[in-house]
Amino acid sequence: MIKMSLSSILSADAIDAAMKDCQAPDSFNCKKFFQQCGLTKKSPAEVKKVFGILDNDASGFIEEEELKFFLQRFNPGARVLTEKETKAFMSAADDDSDGMIGADGVYLTLVW
Repeated sequence: MIKMSLSSILSADAIDAAMKDCQAPDSFNCKKFFQQCGLTKKSPAEVKKVFGILDNDASGFIEEEELKFFLQRFNPGARVLTEKETKAFMSAADDDSDGMIGADGVYLTLVW
């Protein structure tokens, strides 16, 4: 069901390709993942829709605890991110260093 929501914005094939590329622990790179799943080609409005799906508790932010389960939002059977991957992702997308990623932070990560 979750993947179906994401695949209404992103192609299922692109999601699968991005997922296959980061199966091994510590192999996840958020910029590469966003590029492979096609998110970098999406409009700010589409990125915000994807963000809304990824924001598990609907707080308007993705906190570090939610970020660990990022890959599972794309595929429920996926692994959790390692602590190293989670911290690198947070560092790349947390534009104001408050420990939370807003939709604007995700979009900035895509365009930089």
